Amino acid sequence: MSSSSLSLKSLYDLTGLIAVVTGGGTGIGLMIAQGLATNGAKVYITGRRLEILQKVADGWDKETGGIIPLQMDATNKESILAARDAIAEKEGRLHILVNNAGQVGPTSPWFGDLSAPQHQDAETLGRALFDHASFEDWGQLYTINTFSIFFVTTAFLGLLEKGTREREQEGFLASVINTTSISGVIKLAQDHFCYNSSKGAASHLTKLLSTEFALKGIPVRVNAIAPGVYASEMTMDTIPADSVDKIGKGVKPVPARRAGTAEEMAGTAVYLASLAGCYTNGQEIVIDGGYVAVNPAVV
Repeated sequence: MSSSSLSLKSLYDLTGLIAVVTGGGTGIGLMIAQGLATNGAKVYITGRRLEILQKVADGWDKETGGIIPLQMDATNKESILAARDAIAEKEGRLHILVNNAGQVGPTSPWFGDLSAPQHQDAETLGRALFDHASFEDWGQLYTINTFSIFFVTTAFLGLLEKGTREREQEGFLASVINTTSISGVIKLAQDHFCYNSSKGAASHLTKLLSTEFALKGIPVRVNAIAPGVYASEMTMDTIPADSVDKIGKGVKPVPARRAGTAEEMAGTAVYLASLAGCYTNGQEIVIDGGYVAVNPAVV
């Protein structure tokens, strides 16, 4: 082994890799897209709002890897296939797929306040939760947070396999990275049962896809990143230190006493997508400032 093989450039260089990031125009998706592009990847960012994607692309430093807007609705099969066909025509292969698109859905902002009238008794609490959202509300959130991971991944699977085969780099495997959440790992509702359970389903779906692809001999890795409190459209553009625990809604405060940074998010994604992470498969990496360490969780 030469020392050059252990250099940062050898381990984390993404030059020549093609990536797709769903929900890549804002928040965590944008952090990941910028991290991949800065390290050499050609990144297609997708979303329903083309104007937001175009604004990101127009403002990007073209001297690093490219960021290219590609309109796609991750909850619509025809739109997914159209985006898949566009990548097939322009690139012929794919090396990195980041399933990041997601929403919050129905919340119960009074649930954590035991003095709220909804907590009068079990009957009142149950009825308040029952009346607060519909089956359609839950179905819509699961569609974007969970179902989209399955349909986008399977649509692009053939291109990802080609990405592995055509890379001709020892040890390299194409990578699917799912953005899950600490909300799918902890055993607290955080005032939104629907969101947390949808993210828990996304976490398990990550493991199912990873295992089944490996058993079927498909050379594509599947992992997940479970963020704690990070700035996004679901939270706010910036998160003051005194607001972190209000957003996290844990039993105990976040040990790091701050929100996560773009560098920490991008660094984790770059690791999973790069040669350095090619032995990592079927894992969910929690990056949360220690939140899960001090709050009840399933890991």
